Amino acid sequence: MLAGLSDTSHGRKVRVLLASLWLASCLAHAQHPVLDARLNEIREMTRYVPPKALVALLKIESEARAAPVRTKADFLVQLCLVRRDMNQVPESLALAEELVAFGRDKKDNVVIAKALLTKSYVVWRMDQLALSHQLAWEGEKIANTTSDVPLRVHAAISSGQAYSEDGNFPAAVGKMQTALTLARAHGEPIPKVQALNALAFLYGQLNEHDKGFEALEEAIVLAEQTNSPGRLASLKDTEYGLSVETNQPQRGLRALLAGLAYERQIGAEAMIAGSLVNLSDSYLKQHDYARTLTYANQALQAARKLNDDSTEATAHLNLGQAYLGLGSLVEGKRHFELGLAWYEKVGDKPELQEVLMEYGAALERAGDMTGAVKAYHRERALSNELFEKRRQKATLELQEKYETEKKQRQIELLSRENQLKSTEIDNRRLQQRVWWLLAVVFALAAVVVGILYRKVRHANAQLKVKNLELKQQSSRDPLTGLYNRRHFQEFMRSHLQVEKRGAGTSGEEIVGALFLLDVDHFKHVNDSHGHAAGDAVLKMIAESLREILRETDMIVRWGGEEFLAFLPAIPRSGVEEIARRLLTGISTQAIDYQNKKLSVNVSIGFAPFPLVPGTNALPWERAVNLVDMALYLAKAHGRNRAYGVRGFANFDKTSMEDIEQDLERAWGAGYVDMSIVLGTWPETKNAPAPPKLTIV
Repeated sequence: MLAGLSDTSHGRKVRVLLASLWLASCLAHAQHPVLDARLNEIREMTRYVPPKALVALLKIESEARAAPVRTKADFLVQLCLVRRDMNQVPESLALAEELVAFGRDKKDNVVIAKALLTKSYVVWRMDQLALSHQLAWEGEKIANTTSDVPLRVHAAISSGQAYSEDGNFPAAVGKMQTALTLARAHGEPIPKVQALNALAFLYGQLNEHDKGFEALEEAIVLAEQTNSPGRLASLKDTEYGLSVETNQPQRGLRALLAGLAYERQIGAEAMIAGSLVNLSDSYLKQHDYARTLTYANQALQAARKLNDDSTEATAHLNLGQAYLGLGSLVEGKRHFELGLAWYEKVGDKPELQEVLMEYGAALERAGDMTGAVKAYHRERALSNELFEKRRQKATLELQEKYETEKKQRQIELLSRENQLKSTEIDNRRLQQRVWWLLAVVFALAAVVVGILYRKVRHANAQLKVKNLELKQQSSRDPLTGLYNRRHFQEFMRSHLQVEKRGAGTSGEEIVGALFLLDVDHFKHVNDSHGHAAGDAVLKMIAESLREILRETDMIVRWGGEEFLAFLPAIPRSGVEEIARRLLTGISTQAIDYQNKKLSVNVSIGFAPFPLVPGTNALPWERAVNLVDMALYLAKAHGRNRAYGVRGFANFDKTSMEDIEQDLERAWGAGYVDMSIVLGTWPETKNAPAPPKLTIV
């Protein structure tokens, strides 16, 4: 796992990097030679060793606060950013507010622009992105009224970064290119390094990696002229990020090691901790578990020294994977649980879901199938929770949109009524003055009323259509067009399943059936090809299910990459054949995505419905839960297969609670009758070969 899936991740570092790099522009208008020289000496520490910089800045605080306007402003900028980087956010925000007020009081646009940009970085750390972006754009506008070119370069970069975070990438590229043009005209190396590094990072976000590496190489040549190990370390960090995104592990490893050497040269402890944990991740991906343990333990010690809980948690996760890779289950689980505890504490549920998936996969590779199933259950419960929240959010947004449209229609109708009343009043006055126009006025009034009546009928018709749309959208998944979980739950509450015998010509028992499908290695599709590819795969599976099953069968987007099918009436002997058709039908489908053929397998849990373990049938909720447990057995025993619960035996010696506690154990003890259907493994599919299967 890469360094800090929170504030210290590569994506989040870029704003911190820009905040520190721009400090070099502060010398453009020196007003106190001795103090300005001292601030320039501290500047490198401010960027990379904040604790030392804070000590040095506090020693000159009295003198700096009494200095001329721009010298004082540069001191406040450094002190503000140092306190922010040391997580002293309230003190940092107070300094930013003081700086803004100071610049406006002195009516100095250079100071005002720097103050707004500085404040934008502080509120960004507070996760107030909208305010941060507004401050950056306002700061750029004021900076462009000055002759301070380095400041204008920095302002353009900050504005571009704000557009990037806002999802407006064309505007972001334009701003970054403007910054580079200004920097080239200025001629000094530092502004060019700033612009090139920011542009390289943006090209990485846009998947234009060749352009990113090209900009980065030019930046490194220029940075070597500045004699700044910290700036070179930052560029190596950008190179590492681009290397990871382009699957160049050796280049990324070299960049990390070079960056770590620069960081140790200046004692940049926070950067060192991040590089160490990223090194442990790089060696982990190469299955070099010994080096993984070495660097992860170093990262753990560095993070504890800095009280950096995020990096400490990531180091624990990498240690956990390394120990599991070495076969040390107890130690591996211990470290994994320590890492998971931090994500649970901070409530970062999307990242917690990713970590649980990694945990389950690591346990599966280590041979701990029971632990893997438990991890997958935890991940699936969290996935369902997140899916439900996203669905509720989408429903609320749709309802809000509907309410807004309804209010707008009401306003328009009231406006028309007011106009009608005004017209009627004018007509009465007109009747009193010009009697011979009375007939004409009544005719006009009738026409107006008729038009209004038709418009009201039209509005009511539109309202009816909107209500139907809302009902349809509340029961359908917007991506696949399949029924959603809520619709299925409402259907099953009123559904009465009746077993039929002697139906058709065969005289065979007719039952219902439940099938729960989960896409194998779906995370790999998203990670390798992007979420748009994942969405295309889900649409393909939905279309395959429509073709394989009947129109009378209910197909449901159960959550995330899970699908559920309920077949209300099929011969009992045909249940396994349906599972085989689903496995084969989906695995043989492929989609063209960006000149690549993508195909996937699924794992399936299934059972006839109703399920009757004793004398009473299971409620549909417990039946689905049992099918879900069968699905996880299919996952744990190699994927691309279906595990089905056919029935129960010797039920007087067990209980449903014991069976639900451990389905595999109940199967082995003979209390549950299960069947297995294996999927096909075509040679052309990019999927792992099926593992050896042991059937209890």
